[in-house]
Amino acid sequence: MITRANLAEQLRDHQLRYQQSWATLSFFSSTANIMTRADATWALLMAIIFFSLITIGFIAFHTHYNRLAASLLVMAMLLLLCLKVIRYKRLAKRRQRRMLLPLSM
Repeated sequence: MITRANLAEQLRDHQLRYQQSWATLSFFSSTANIMTRADATWALLMAIIFFSLITIGFIAFHTHYNRLAASLLVMAMLLLLCLKVIRYKRLAKRRQRRMLLPLSM
């Protein structure tokens, strides 16, 4: 028999499995948890851009284009920094929104 507790447990299990499947991409996400496919594609795009900047930077170091390589590696670090700042700003906005709700809710 299907009960409310069983459905809640199945939902919790599904949510845990879904969050674990995108755990590696959450580092490149601008949100705390990846909940939608749009968040996952955004995180995947940022990961591809980051790793391409790192790879091209190391290839440029190998071919003795040091200024280009240094600028590419700095851009990769700035990308990670911007993602962290965006994540903290969104979390702060969410916290502020929660504080504005009336206590009856």
